[in-house]
Amino acid sequence: MTFPLLVDCDTGIDDAIALTYLACREDVEVAGIVSTGGNVPVEAVHRNNLVLTGLLGLEVPVSRGAGAPLVEPPMYAEDTHGPTGLGHAVLPEPEREEDPRAGAQLWVDLARERPGELEGLVLGPHTNLALALEIEPELPRLLRRLHIMGGAIHHRGNTGPTSEWNVAVDPEAAQRVLAAFSGAPRRPVLGSLEATEAVRFEPATLEAVEGIASGTGHPVARIIADALRFYFAFHESDGFGWMAHVHDPIVAIHAVTGDFAATSPLAVDVELTGTLTRGQTVGDVLGRWGREPNVDVLRDVQAEALVEHLLSTLREGLSRD
Repeated sequence: MTFPLLVDCDTGIDDAIALTYLACREDVEVAGIVSTGGNVPVEAVHRNNLVLTGLLGLEVPVSRGAGAPLVEPPMYAEDTHGPTGLGHAVLPEPEREEDPRAGAQLWVDLARERPGELEGLVLGPHTNLALALEIEPELPRLLRRLHIMGGAIHHRGNTGPTSEWNVAVDPEAAQRVLAAFSGAPRRPVLGSLEATEAVRFEPATLEAVEGIASGTGHPVARIIADALRFYFAFHESDGFGWMAHVHDPIVAIHAVTGDFAATSPLAVDVELTGTLTRGQTVGDVLGRWGREPNVDVLRDVQAEALVEHLLSTLREGLSRD
């Protein structure tokens, strides 16, 4: 049995690592990929996804998503991920064709084709899933489960003082998705910053990735190593030292394995009007809203074990390819 998964991402260094991890898992079927503007413009994201899927042998539909958030103008994180989204990495030209469907339509089509089987993994802004809900409001019941990297619950932000990037890029979309999935048979899993920033890539991790690149000779391993060097340098310039918080793989790994973290149910909503806190994800721990929990928040991450699992999966999978 394979694990069918639709990935919506704004690739992005950590998105690229998550995609590579999924491609290395023989028990995972990447059913489709939606390119979302976020870390870099959607055109760059889409090119990255076409190249990576080609090099990884993922013969799946790759659809271009919306080029801008629902309300605000787009913003990008080129200082974090580099102008192409993958740091120092130099990618070849894509050799495969894009899927002609819009990203929102791919969400709908794949969910309708495999009701109750397909799981969703959102690693970027929520724009395309919000647009897909306009086409098919039954998506929360058609999908088996949704997994999200986003938000900051009781944790400082990485974009604004209290806001996390994926939510801050398109708060309206995130709010609509969380509201719609409040009625889902299974609560979405939310990997927010307090979980993802529990995992640090240290210099030894970067050395291990360089070793995988040298040992396997796989072009994607080299792309990841070159991208990570840029990511480490950004974190150093941002005051964290020579290391990196690599967010998306944690959520991808938990989605597939159910391991390396626990979860807690929580009612979460998105602030849309605050003059200082727009884009903040607010968790109601004390139950003041009187709402039922609408997400399961990742917590208690087993960081060292997770990083070792990631590295061993990449090493084995990229050697096999």
